[in-house]
Amino acid sequence: MSIGMFESFVTGHWFSAEAKRLWSDVATLQAWLDVEAALALAQAELGVIPADAADTIARHADARLFDPRQLAEEIAFAQHPLVPVLHRFEALCGEPAAGFIHWGATTQNIFDTATALQMRSTHDLLRRHLDAAIARLGALALAHRATPQAGRTHGQHAVPMTFGFKLAGWIDELDRDRHRLDERLAASFPACMGGAIGTFAAMGAAGRQVEARLAERLDLVPAGLPMRSSYDRAADYMAALGLLAGTAQKIAHDVVFMQRTEVAEVSEDFHVGKVGSSTMAHKRNPSTALLLASLARMLRSRVPAALEAMVRMDEGDSSATNVTDTLLPEIAIIATSVAETLSRLAQGLVVDPQAMSRNLGLSKGLISSEAVMMRLTRVMGRHEAHRLLYEAAHRTQAEGVPFITAIREHALLAGSELAQDLARALEASAYVGESAELAAEAVERASRRR
Repeated sequence: MSIGMFESFVTGHWFSAEAKRLWSDVATLQAWLDVEAALALAQAELGVIPADAADTIARHADARLFDPRQLAEEIAFAQHPLVPVLHRFEALCGEPAAGFIHWGATTQNIFDTATALQMRSTHDLLRRHLDAAIARLGALALAHRATPQAGRTHGQHAVPMTFGFKLAGWIDELDRDRHRLDERLAASFPACMGGAIGTFAAMGAAGRQVEARLAERLDLVPAGLPMRSSYDRAADYMAALGLLAGTAQKIAHDVVFMQRTEVAEVSEDFHVGKVGSSTMAHKRNPSTALLLASLARMLRSRVPAALEAMVRMDEGDSSATNVTDTLLPEIAIIATSVAETLSRLAQGLVVDPQAMSRNLGLSKGLISSEAVMMRLTRVMGRHEAHRLLYEAAHRTQAEGVPFITAIREHALLAGSELAQDLARALEASAYVGESAELAAEAVERASRRR
């Protein structure tokens, strides 16, 4: 029976199939066993346990040898998530190896280190989708670095720009998100093997060496001070995922706006069979962008819970770890799905330069008021020019006359030769500043950092 958003026949396709596999019960169990095997082998290298026992433990660390249904029943009865797994593992390994399984470790050591392995794989997957999204947006930015478009603030025309410049803003922010996550990954998810409360008491002086050797085997960094009550490292990475979600949702909202019927500057990919409404046959909704916004909301809403889980009693607190043991897989799957959906959105974007040109002309030249103001400052103060243009713009908006006409007929310019020169300043495509150059630089910067 499928229950929950990840497997529901309605919503299951929203989420990355690869990420769900990385966090499946079988994959999680295998990650636990991988840590137990690495622990035994590291201890054998240091003479803490016999080498033959470690080899036997490593040979039987295979999730296919376990019955998930039986484990589920035993875990529910024992009310402990790992001890039934250890009992089955001990039976598989037999004596004397069984006596050296989980030597000097505690459950949270295994869970936290296994989570580090799963998060590393998740990060690699997320990074691949993020790279693909940035690469596609970069190609579009270069192709449209000189395509004029209306810049908007507060939902209104501001000054002209290019579509490449708009894309540069997306790319630059996504690149910072990518760099931020790369920087945090290793330190946020280390190998933790300090024992009951993190003092290495059970393994004695060899404890820190065991953790270091285990970390090396698993390609992780050692925690150093593996206190069970500390969760700031993992929370740091998840907070960075929350920032990625904010960027992704902003991009999604931009696409939804630009695909509006009245704007129609950009649209997402469409295929025959994609349906926008059960009643309105004509609808072509920006469904991918809307899904991206939904996933971003889901991700950001979970970050506060991760931060709250940093508050833990004493040196161990299952009321907090129970939350993060269920929360982190959700965050990992949703975050990967955000990157995957963003990439799919980027790959299918269709740009309409003619619609952008049409929209630039909607304000009858008002969008170029700053360009005209800067031209007028050659003969008057900027504040005077602003006042003149404010009055002319009011006339354009109130009476519907072209902006150039309202300017030329203004009392301060009537009959002036200078007014004849203002028409060139009202050409929107001529006042895009450094848009093209900035777009190219953003693409180059993101490509270089990749």
